[in-house]
Amino acid sequence: MIASISGEIKSITATNAVIEVGGVGILVQLSVKTVTGLSIGKKVELFTTMIVREDSLTLYGFTTSAARDLFEVLQTVSGIGPKVSQSALSIYEPDEIVLAISKGDNSLLERIPGLGKKGAQRVILELKDKVKPTKEASGKSDWRTPLHSALIGLGFSTKEIDKLFVQISAEVSEDANEMSASELLKLALQIKGRG
Repeated sequence: MIASISGEIKSITATNAVIEVGGVGILVQLSVKTVTGLSIGKKVELFTTMIVREDSLTLYGFTTSAARDLFEVLQTVSGIGPKVSQSALSIYEPDEIVLAISKGDNSLLERIPGLGKKGAQRVILELKDKVKPTKEASGKSDWRTPLHSALIGLGFSTKEIDKLFVQISAEVSEDANEMSASELLKLALQIKGRG
């Protein structure tokens, strides 16, 4: 098991990066959120987990051990594989997912690409007793909920909204919870207008 990887970033795509470790380029699958924080030529340290299949060995990388651990836990739910687990971590922080599971928040989980209503119910049912939110996360307000409602009201599709959430997270990261709903809506519309 490869638990972590550290080295220079040689190339980046939308879903992975090649990291040079001791003269060997290792392909690591990454969430969209992780990719946006990387740049070629920089050193990076990632927590990793390897998925072994009959026809492939795939290494997945994460910026925190909490993200890696949640990625692994999500896959213990029947019908959920690496793709959906990585989608979840592309749009939400690990604490947000854990809080949604513990509160039984179907609507937040349903927004994860590839999960759907039944998948969200299965995640809550199977993981509610296995994951516990941190004290810090349980008091944190989620900026996505009011913004999601506002964008749905403006006629945006769930797919468009998920894409906007990733872009907003990349631009304002931690500051999103400090912004008002109107500021977030204005930012979302500006991002949408850019392309």
